[in-house]
Parts: sequence; structure tokens; C-alpha cells
Amino acid sequence: MSHEHHHEEHEHQLPLIIATVVLLGVAVWVEHTFNLSTWQLLLVYLVPYLLIGHDTLKEAAEGLVHGEAFNEHFLMAIATIGALLIGFLPSAETEFPEAVFVMLFFQVGELFEGYAEGKSRESIAHLMDIRPDVVNVERQGQVAVVSPDQVAVGETIVVKPGEKVALDGFVLEGTSALNTLALTGESVPRDIAVGDEVISGCVNLSGVIKVRTTKSFGESTVSKIINLVENATEHKSKSETFISKFARIYTPVVVIAAIALAVVPTLLGGTFATWLYRALMFLVVSCPCALVLSVPLTFFGGIGGASRKGILIKGANFMDVLAKINTVVFDKTGTLTHGQFAVSAVHPEDFDEHQLLHLAAHVEHFSTHPIGAALRDAFPDEASDGCKVSDVEEIAGQGIRAKVGDRVVCVGNAKMMDSIGARWHDCTHVGTIIHVAVDGEYAGHIVINDRIKDDSAEAIALLKTLGVTRTVMLTGDRKEVAADVAGKLELTEYHAELLPGDKVGKVEQLMTPDSTLAFVGDGINDAPVLARADVGIAMGGLGSDAAIEAADVVLMDDQPSKIALCIRIARRTLTIAKQNVWFAIGVKIAVLLLASVGLATLWMAVFADVGVTVLAVLNAMRALRVATT
Repeated sequence: MSHEHHHEEHEHQLPLIIATVVLLGVAVWVEHTFNLSTWQLLLVYLVPYLLIGHDTLKEAAEGLVHGEAFNEHFLMAIATIGALLIGFLPSAETEFPEAVFVMLFFQVGELFEGYAEGKSRESIAHLMDIRPDVVNVERQGQVAVVSPDQVAVGETIVVKPGEKVALDGFVLEGTSALNTLALTGESVPRDIAVGDEVISGCVNLSGVIKVRTTKSFGESTVSKIINLVENATEHKSKSETFISKFARIYTPVVVIAAIALAVVPTLLGGTFATWLYRALMFLVVSCPCALVLSVPLTFFGGIGGASRKGILIKGANFMDVLAKINTVVFDKTGTLTHGQFAVSAVHPEDFDEHQLLHLAAHVEHFSTHPIGAALRDAFPDEASDGCKVSDVEEIAGQGIRAKVGDRVVCVGNAKMMDSIGARWHDCTHVGTIIHVAVDGEYAGHIVINDRIKDDSAEAIALLKTLGVTRTVMLTGDRKEVAADVAGKLELTEYHAELLPGDKVGKVEQLMTPDSTLAFVGDGINDAPVLARADVGIAMGGLGSDAAIEAADVVLMDDQPSKIALCIRIARRTLTIAKQNVWFAIGVKIAVLLLASVGLATLWMAVFADVGVTVLAVLNAMRALRVATT
């Protein structure tokens, strides 16, 4: 069912319930005002009954046709039809209002359950943001703007700064830096030159490049990501609602017991009318209104309580999965780390740290590269200290050279140091190493890295206390960076240098019949994995729209420690739901036993239905309260 259809269905359900209540009131007034026969009364009550119950009756009939009779719809249908028929037995009172009330209560429960499901998470409209609408292609010496799917393999496309790479290929001409964060999770822009491979979905940051295409648009990386999201949901484990699973056992037991109650005593010499009356009363009492209303309301309360803590759970069915999680797989960049560069260490030689940062920040003054921004952030006085910067020269693939005052300062990688003859020193720190030379002499280096979130270590520790036995990190980043983060957070394992398709494969390897796996991510590249996992958890504050759409749970404040709270909420909600189930079953069994020997009255039946429902709903309201410890 599409999200639009699902939403439209519940838009019409509430007016239907209100109309039924009004018509039921009219029917009761007619019954007490006019002296109508039983058949006439039946026709009056059939109007609100069919209005509110036609969908349930249709579902029950379809279940019979498809051989799936024993569900809650079938039980509601047979119980209410039984209530309608009781009035036609000799010396029996009519139960027409009860039949309508039972169906009405069932539909109210369905309404709660429908709203708790939330909007469909399978929408991938936002994922289209990484797929460019047009591409510049060179044909006969001219540049034409065409749709990406009109470009053939082997043609040359032109990608300007700020544009997305539309198709996979290799660089024919030009140098630049590509932002690959959306695809690989790699937080460092990747420098490219002639002969280097490029993949679609990356953003060109600086120079104009010409790319010879090696794949058609349908086979490109960006198209494969979109297809992965669309197809992964087909393999998603579908968690049935608790009531549906319960009804598969409860319904056949009740129906068979009612038939036996009507037939067996009659065969042993009893009066058929008497035992048929008791059997129908048995069915009326067995109506699971307390369950169909209180259990969805419990889940609804749990979802509401979680939302007040900044946790958006998109449907009640995910509660059951969350409660069973024993494996949590994390993306690195933007999930366990901030996804933003910062200076993590400064190692000067013949300079102090302040001087080294001062020089590097001035050289990077005009740079749009994230590393330049990190250096400027580390020296915030750079723009106001009056130091003159001139002769700025960017050397492709190496770094930037400029005059700061009267000194020539080079800021870049080891290649730049080699080219000017500066004897640089290696660093044991993990991260991007930026070397600095002043007037040809080595001045030291600066380590720039993505910072681990303050509560990431706490998140892993909390998960372990909840019985999560396996914590795994998947990332497109380099192995040494992944190993450093995994070690600091005490993760059980990690896998690095992965593309989106690789991540899906790794998650499928980690998913076993004995495990329930959650994947936590934030980027567009995480959308296929979020959809494939048993439950997908997205970072909502800074996460991409595609990841949020594909996920089942969204953490609105980007705090990994909220995952443990989410699991605790799910487990507590499930406990309350089970309490309601066993309480309702216990009371109903007692009343059903009394009904089977003719001792049950209508008021007892009402208590077993409405009274138990009220008590169960009050218990369900506890799910709205969320403890933070």
C-alpha cells in the first residue's frame, strides 16, 4: 500500500467512526421509542454495523478465500454476527447494540494502530539529489547539455566546479578535488588528476575536468545506489504486529471451542437452542477488544515517549525488532565522528605551536578546501592580525605556496616538501598530515582529523550493558583511520575502504538467523544499508534526507548514546504490551469458562470486554513515561 493510500484510508476512518457513533445513538433511540419486531430492529442496527464493519467483514471473507481464516478480522466478524443472531433464538434478548459496539471498538483500535505506523519509510525522493538532471557532453567540438541517460560509453563529459559527476569514468584532462562524502563516507576530498578514476555522485570542488565515460548511466554508481534502496526493502524482515500473531492461535481455539460447546452437549442430550445461545455468548465474550485497542495504544505511547526524547520511531512494528537487537553496525563519518575536520595535533620544529598555526592559516586564507577551513578555525585571529599575504600559488596535488610578510611559506603534503628539498618527518598520529616549510626549511607539521563525538564511547558502553554482543563499524575511510577510531571506542570489529554496495554485502554477512541487526548511519551512501538491516537508525540532525527517509528510527539530535535509550524504550513498551495481553487473556478465560456452563451474564461479558479494555488502556498510558536511566 502506498503512503498516500495509507494516509487517505485513515483520513476517512475517523469520520466513519464518528458517523457510526451517531447512527448507533439513533438506532438505540428508535429501539426504545418504537415497538419494532426483531427483524425490523436488525435492519436498523445493520446500518451502523455495516458502515463501520464492512472493511472487517471484507478482510474476513478474503481470508477465507485465501485459506487464512484464523485472523483477528475473522474473529471480529463471527463474534459480531453471533451477537446479531442471538436475538432470534427462543427466549433470548437481542444483542444488536453490543454487536455494533464490538465492531466500533475494533475500528478504534485499528485507527490507533494505523496512526502509530507513521508514514512510509520507503520513499526515496530525496535520494534523487545525488542524481544530476543534465550533463555537459563534448560532441563534434561543441559542448551539448543532455540528459545523463543519453550519454554513451566512451563519450567525453565536462564537469565544472560545483557540479556533480554524472557518470563513472576516468579523467582525460584537468585536476581537481572531489567531495566523495555522499558515496564513500570519506571525509577528506579526494584529489584527482589525468588518468584517475571518478565515480558518479561525487561533487567537483575546484578545477574543470574532462571525463571519458566507462559506464552507461543505468550502470553507474549513482543509479546502483538508488536501485539498492528500492530493492533492499524487498528483503527487509517484516515484523508482524503482536495482535496478528496472537490472533492466529487465539482465533481458531475460540472458534473450535464455540462449535464444540454448541454441538457436543447437544449430541449428549442437551437442548440445542440453549447450547447454541451459550456458544454465541462465548463468542461475544471472546471478542479481543482489550487487545486490539490497548496493545496498539501501548506502542503508540512508547513511540510518543520516545519522540519527546528526540527519537522518532516510524512504526509500532519496529518496537519488536528494537527490543531484540544484539548486533549494532555503525557508519563512521557523521555517526561516530562529527564529520568535520579539526586540528588534533601540532608538531613544530624551531617554531612554537602558535607561530606554526599562524603561518599555515594565512597561507590557506583563500582556500575553499575543508583542510584550509580547519587550519583557519584553529587560528581564529588570522583575518584580523594585520599580516600581509601575497603571491599565493596553488600547486595541484601538492598544496599552497604564499608569501606571509617577507617569508615564503609552503603548506602541503610530502610531495611538496620533496619538491622544495625540505627534509620532512613522518608522524605516528592518525589523520591528514599537513607539512609546513618556511623559506625552504622544514618548520613542522599539523595533524588534522575528524573528531570522535563526545558520547560515542558512552554509546558503545551502554549497548554492551544492554546485552549487545557485537558492535561493528563500516566506513569508506582509510584502514588506519578506521582502526584508530575502532580502538578508541572498543568496537568488536571494523571494515574500512567500503563503497555503498560493499556495505550492503557486509551487513548481509553479519545478518544471521540468530541475530537481530541495527545499522546506524547518516549519509546518502548509508540509505541502502539502512533499508536492508533489520532496523535502520539514522542521524536526523545532520543526516541526509535520503538516510532519514530510508531509516526506521531517526535520532533527531545526532547522539549515538540515544540508541541504548531507544532499545530500553522498546523493551519497556513490549513488557507493558505483554502485561495487557496476559491480563486480558486471564479475565477472558475466566468469563469464557463461566459462559460455557451458562453462568456468564451480559454484564460479565461487558466487563470482560469494556472493563478490561479500560484497565488495559490505563496501563498502556505508562508507556508514555520514559525513564532516562
